[in-house]
Amino acid sequence: MKKVWWKVLAVLLVTYTIISGLLLDVPRLAILNETIRNLHFHVPMWFGMIIMLTGSVVYAIKYLRTGKIDFDMKSVELAKAGILFCVLGLLTGMLWAKFTWSEWWSGDPKQNAAAICLLIYLAYLVLRNSLQDEQQRARISSVYSIFAYAAMIPLLFILPRMAESSLHPGNGGNPALNFFDSDDQLKMVLYPAVIGWTLMGVWLAELRVRYKRIEKTLEEN
Repeated sequence: MKKVWWKVLAVLLVTYTIISGLLLDVPRLAILNETIRNLHFHVPMWFGMIIMLTGSVVYAIKYLRTGKIDFDMKSVELAKAGILFCVLGLLTGMLWAKFTWSEWWSGDPKQNAAAICLLIYLAYLVLRNSLQDEQQRARISSVYSIFAYAAMIPLLFILPRMAESSLHPGNGGNPALNFFDSDDQLKMVLYPAVIGWTLMGVWLAELRVRYKRIEKTLEEN
């Protein structure tokens, strides 16, 4: 991952997403209208969040198996990137909800579940900052990360689907705009958007890990 090509690709894809997402023609769907353009920003944020948090829990498990502090650094920085994507996903979702549901926050089960997930991971950061010993902090936060990830899956993907009152696509009997029935014009931007935004998240986490390594080296010297 030290090569430059994927970083260049990330910049190109995000630039393409922003320009194309805002300027290319989109299908005129009832209620959604021009707000469908938010698909290229809102949905990739959630994909990026899931991928970042999955990477975080993988490195948390690796730390618990090996005790290597570098794995803990990667875990926490990927978690921070995931939290950032979660915040952006909530904000873009609220913007979309305002123009389609007439409210910034309607208490939709999907919105509430996403907010709970955000609070769980913010508590993860609070927990880390409350512990002074490096190894203790790494062990406890790694275990917490595993349980947080295990809680996120039903909160985001199972419980909202069981709710009868959800307005969010794919939940409560409300049909989703999925990869198989969405318009080809949307797919031309959506697929690159998911890849581009996710690579940006990985890049951000990598920069933070490199900074932490330098900081640790200076402290030891």
